Amino acid sequence: MNKLKLAIAAMAMLTIQSAHAGGILTNTNQSIQFLRNPARDAAIGIDGVYFNPAGVAFLSEGLHLSLNLQNASQTRTVTGIFAPFVFGAKNESTTKTFKGEANAPVIPTIQAAYNKDNWSFQFGFGILGGGGKCIFKNGLPSFESTVAMLPLLSQNLDAVTNKLGLGSLGLPAVDSYDMDTYMRGRQYYFGFTFGAAYKFNEHWSAYGGLRMLYGNSNYYGYVSNIKARFAGSNEYVNASETFLGQSSQAYEAVGRYTAAAQYAAQKGDMAGAQAAQAKAQEYAVKAAMLGALGNATQDVRLNCDQTGWGVAPILGVDYKVGDFNFAAKYEFKTRMRLKNKAANSESARNLEILDRWADKENVPEDSPALLTLGARWSVIPSLRLNAGWHHYFDKDAHQYKNHQKSLGGNTNEFLFGAEYDVSKMVEVSAGVQKTNYKMTGDYMEDVSFVVNSYSYGFGFGVHLNKKMTLNVAYFQTNYSDFTAASNNYNDLANLTGTIVKGMATKLGQSDEVAAGAAEEIKNMLTTPVTEDGKSLLYGKNTFTRTNHVFGLGLNIDF
Repeated sequence: MNKLKLAIAAMAMLTIQSAHAGGILTNTNQSIQFLRNPARDAAIGIDGVYFNPAGVAFLSEGLHLSLNLQNASQTRTVTGIFAPFVFGAKNESTTKTFKGEANAPVIPTIQAAYNKDNWSFQFGFGILGGGGKCIFKNGLPSFESTVAMLPLLSQNLDAVTNKLGLGSLGLPAVDSYDMDTYMRGRQYYFGFTFGAAYKFNEHWSAYGGLRMLYGNSNYYGYVSNIKARFAGSNEYVNASETFLGQSSQAYEAVGRYTAAAQYAAQKGDMAGAQAAQAKAQEYAVKAAMLGALGNATQDVRLNCDQTGWGVAPILGVDYKVGDFNFAAKYEFKTRMRLKNKAANSESARNLEILDRWADKENVPEDSPALLTLGARWSVIPSLRLNAGWHHYFDKDAHQYKNHQKSLGGNTNEFLFGAEYDVSKMVEVSAGVQKTNYKMTGDYMEDVSFVVNSYSYGFGFGVHLNKKMTLNVAYFQTNYSDFTAASNNYNDLANLTGTIVKGMATKLGQSDEVAAGAAEEIKNMLTTPVTEDGKSLLYGKNTFTRTNHVFGLGLNIDF
């Protein structure tokens, strides 16, 4: 159990993911005009520097500039059902709702283009991933379920030790737990785009460019003050201090019984020597088990900075014919490796589960390739209809420990919108976006998740004069629920098996016996014990999110 507490802290480090529109690792809300109408893939405008860079070549000659500010707020909610949650001092049942809040007070984006003759030279800046901070004040199911294992395992400890061939220890059972957790994270992926488009004739244009991503993140969190209430008591005590104290007492008993065995042997009392030695072995097992529990419930703090960068090319094409405009863009995969600078606790550094945040570790976090197709139809001069399709190649984007292989497929988005000129001064627009992820139960984790969604945006633009347009918009994403159930909730059986194997090895068991005991414990915990097929570790999570964005922008033609 010496990995119990650190496992919780490790899971905390995954919790930061930004409020955004787009794929799993991509922010596409790169202009206020997008918030007004997300189907911008074939639109001709200065924000085409991001959405349709080839089409920017059809703007008038001169310098064009777009300045945008967004405010985004998001919640992530996981409703967990796990029987041991009922042992929590702050819990009322086996069901508990965990809520995290992510806020990005200011998300800036800039697009600029200088058009001369048939050429368009372009620059873009935006936060293409991340964009704020997230706080989980009360942890997540994966945090608490690990601590909730303390009562579950203590109440079944004799079954565990019997599986190890060590007999029953008779240790006091824990019937309730308490803990303090906190997580704060900040994540920004800054994107800088440079490129040029060339207009071949009144119908065709093409674009080529490069985008550099620079990632900067910080994660700070702790799990502390784990308390236990033992059966027959009404008092909560510091779990680590109590277990380590009991372990020390057990080791003292080992010394006493060992000395007694030696004394009896010297006197020729072999029966007495054997009895004393058996008691010494019994207390040695108790001491080791209690010591492991004490180490498992110590405070852990993590503090990790991550930085990294990557560069990828972008290609685009635009075709105008009559009242229609068609466009396509392909962003190549950006290879990202984030380097850690960590000041973690000593005990955290040598644990595999914390390798992702080990000092000087390089963590793969690729931004996936993206293909976009768009069409625009000018029904009448004052009314334009837009449509788009996005395909994110998520399965090819390398993530830590190849987590992307657990996806069921790539992400697809479908976008529709309309723009209408109310007058020469005012235009209004609105649009929708449907995002379909290929989530699987193996990929979904409460520490970082997305679910299928539909978004809508609306807003208006005011032409302040011939050179300046003010854009105002609101954008909201509505997420569906995703439910994942398992007889091995949060992979707790594998964690327990690893702990048991380590304990067996420490107590002198052979590798074969230790591995066999670990498998038996895992099977014991995950084998259905109820008529409806639920195991001791049965649990279920239901995931959902909310997302709200307000935006204000100014387009200027020089």
